[in-house]
Parts: sequence; C-alpha cells; structure tokens
Amino acid sequence: MTLDELGTRICIMGPSNSGKSTLAAAIGAARGLTVVHLDRLHHLPRTDWVPRPADEFAALHDAAIMSPRWVMDGNYARLLPQRLARATGLILLDIPVAVSLYRYLRRCWFERDRRGALDGGRDSVKWAMIHHIAVATRADRQRYRAMFDTVELPRVRCDSPAALFSFYRRNGLWR
Repeated sequence: MTLDELGTRICIMGPSNSGKSTLAAAIGAARGLTVVHLDRLHHLPRTDWVPRPADEFAALHDAAIMSPRWVMDGNYARLLPQRLARATGLILLDIPVAVSLYRYLRRCWFERDRRGALDGGRDSVKWAMIHHIAVATRADRQRYRAMFDTVELPRVRCDSPAALFSFYRRNGLWR
C-alpha cells in the first residue's frame, strides 16, 4: 500500500512512543496535509500533560476531522468511530514494547523539540508512563490489531522499526 492510496485524511494509531507524531509530520510535509497531534488537543499546553475537559477535547477533535485534508496521530478510542468515518486511510504502528520504552526514555532525556510535544511542556520520565508502555498497552495493542483487521479503509501496518523505515523509504518520506 502506498501513501497515495491512503488518501488525504489519514489516521495514524499505535501505542505510546511508537513514532506516530514523527510519521504524521513527515506525511504532512510530503503531502501538504494539516498535521493534527491528538495529544496536543487532549492536553492543556504549558502543563505536565494535564487533560482538557472531555467535552472541550471532543469539540476540538470533531472540528479537526471536518477539515478536508489531514493526517492525525493518536488513539483516543472514545472518539475513534467518528474519526474513522471521515478517514480515507489508516496506518497502525505496532512497534515492540522494548522499542517504545527506548523511545520514551530517549525523548525525555534528549529530545527538546520533538514532534507532538505539548507547547511549553517538557517530557520527563515518569514511572506511571513506563508502566503504561510496558504493561497497560498490551490490551490496547490487541484491540488495535483486531480493529485494524476489520476496518474497511486502505491501511498499512508496520510491526517493526524496519517495516516503518521501509514505509518511509518507499514513500519518499523524511524524518
């Protein structure tokens, strides 16, 4: 599946620290799509990941999906049905847990201007997030795989860093 076949409204899903925001930025730059990082809509800027009120987040989400051209990264399953109803393509990053943990630590310690970060915020290592990546996301990963198999959209699944790199290369994308 090529990037062109995914259309002009692309959802990118996957576990925390799998590379969703970086891929969204690369696709947005290459295809002229508006990049929407759901974490930025869900959390208040200049905070340590404090969530917005649920109705405010839903309104921001619903306004974003009404745009004609976007690439959107994030999960937020409660709002997934309306997102998929507007999407023209889906990418699932199913990166191994060890890779996600490594990326989390790297972003907290070394990446000051990472894509998808909160405006005015700074990532820091939190045991709750390590637990979330290592333990809690296992059920999410299974749900994402099951959902991916039933979605009737053009779709791509990258289940390793090598598969993700290959997708970048095949589609002329730059990180």
